[in-house]
Amino acid sequence: MKKHLCLALMSAALCSTVLAQRSVADSFGSALNTFNIEFITIGNPSNVADSTGAPNPAGSVAVNYRIGKFEISEQMIDKANNLGGLGITKDTRGPNKPATNVSWVEATKFVNWLNTSTSGTPAYKFDASGNFQLWQPGDAGYNPNNLYRNSLAQYFLPSIDEWYKAAYHNPSGGNYFNFATGSDSVPTPVASGTAAGTAVFRQSAATGPADVTLAGGLSPYGTMGQGGNVFEWEETDFDLINDASTTRDYRGGSWNTNFNAGISSSSRLGASALSAASNIGFRVASAPEPTRGDFDRDGDVDGRDFLVWQRGGSPNPRSGSDLAVWQDNYGSGPISAFNVVPEPCSLVLCMLANLELLRRRRPLAA
Repeated sequence: MKKHLCLALMSAALCSTVLAQRSVADSFGSALNTFNIEFITIGNPSNVADSTGAPNPAGSVAVNYRIGKFEISEQMIDKANNLGGLGITKDTRGPNKPATNVSWVEATKFVNWLNTSTSGTPAYKFDASGNFQLWQPGDAGYNPNNLYRNSLAQYFLPSIDEWYKAAYHNPSGGNYFNFATGSDSVPTPVASGTAAGTAVFRQSAATGPADVTLAGGLSPYGTMGQGGNVFEWEETDFDLINDASTTRDYRGGSWNTNFNAGISSSSRLGASALSAASNIGFRVASAPEPTRGDFDRDGDVDGRDFLVWQRGGSPNPRSGSDLAVWQDNYGSGPISAFNVVPEPCSLVLCMLANLELLRRRRPLAA
């Protein structure tokens, strides 16, 4: 009985460790210009779209991806400007305030620097004069379904569906909420804070936005500030076709949004890609890296990689960071669509149970 209880406690503890590390920070820059962006994994691929918000339908994403837990802050822009000479202009309210008065084009240049400064492929194409261009069939990473984003890029602005899903989708029930606080009820308006069910809106214009880490309660996936604080650029064109149009989508409301619908799933707006406003900022999304967590080097991240980690064969054997990397990328790679892939936590429970059964098994009598 005690052994079974011990096994259960070990399983529960390991599950808690796995779930608690779904948020992983990526590091950028160097020396005094180093900064981290904390990403939340958005799983439940090929989820059903929502037919109650705007646009209709919205929120269905076929693959796992990551999205910033917080809005991009002023100090991140400053440090990227220092290292990359980007020349991005913005408001100056404070280092941890969301970076506002940044145009869509400037936001994409920041994202491109995230990619190129980490030896990656830029997400967005610009000509020699700095003018935004569409990717062409002859370009490596060309995606005919999205002429804005290079498919080889690791970091990018979230599409309308990627942003919508992270804000309003319920990963447990599969439904959608009206607000990015995991509820159909209007959030409690606050000027700053992290209490559940709150959002930074209905404040005076002079109040300004809260720090990016104090921008209200979390969404079901764990993102902050997708309702209120500042509006956020999305990658998608306002007409939902990423072509030659210059109007881009933005949504989410801001600290001085005074009507409930302005921070709900039913509200979206559009503006020129070259325009900027003191209440519009952005957050960054990312593709999982399929090779991270692939400890057995077979091209995918699955239960076999957990066994390699458990036996001490990962880059940092038995470390919490390696376990977090495995969990964050679980399911990446060429896994058949017809295979049912269990959640990492369930898989760990099964493995521990099997180890206990093997330990208790006795040889057959001769």
